[in-house]
Amino acid sequence: MDLGIAGKKAIVCAASKGLGKACATSLAREGVDVTICARTEETLNAAADEIRALGGGKVQAIACDITTEEGRAAVLDLCPEPDILVNNAGGPPPGDFRDWDRDDWIKAVDANMLTPIFLIKSTVDGMIDRKFGRIVNITSSSVKAPIEILGLSNGARAGLTGFIAGLARKTVRHNVTINGLLPGAFDTDRLRSNLKAHAGKSNATEEEVAAQRAAGIPAGRFGQAYEFGEYCAFLCSAQAGYITGQNCLIDGGNYPGTL
Repeated sequence: MDLGIAGKKAIVCAASKGLGKACATSLAREGVDVTICARTEETLNAAADEIRALGGGKVQAIACDITTEEGRAAVLDLCPEPDILVNNAGGPPPGDFRDWDRDDWIKAVDANMLTPIFLIKSTVDGMIDRKFGRIVNITSSSVKAPIEILGLSNGARAGLTGFIAGLARKTVRHNVTINGLLPGAFDTDRLRSNLKAHAGKSNATEEEVAAQRAAGIPAGRFGQAYEFGEYCAFLCSAQAGYITGQNCLIDGGNYPGTL
């Protein structure tokens, strides 16, 4: 299916690897010109080269910290009029809320709530003027079903979700949609790092821990990053103009609820 977005311009945050890279890859394959950013220049440039090699839209990369004003300004200087914005940032560390001080909370809220809001603020009016805009916020399945040890993430991402719920209903009449894309367990470096840490605290190997966790997912496996990227590309498509304010789970059926 032709998604009708060839020639559009996109900003994809935290796109040097994992789910962000998959989103940038899927968009570029559809002919979208993508601007990707991440903190580590070497990894980011390698990702840009990989995406370019696949053909499709143009790819430009900028190493920065998107959670800072300077980082956001640098990205917007490189791509001042995006038609597509994919907000993404690494989640806060797990832990016990008793151990978190104000600085921990401010850092989590800055990265996972305020940064997406400020990027939307900087880009949404241009999308409205052009009568086309697709904003996808990569959050977490914990928005639907909180994960006890991820309290910082639960709180910050839920705050973003609540804010978007109102805004998305105002922009859609201008063909500007805003949706959340909620990943479950995907086979990424972050997941493997968590599995390794868990194995280190038990008598099981990393492979055994991975197999046990995958077996608990109805699909019987972890998601593949490209599956997430393709879902993101569809939400950014011309055909998805009637989808807004939604929190779209992609978790292999792991969330047990009906709503």
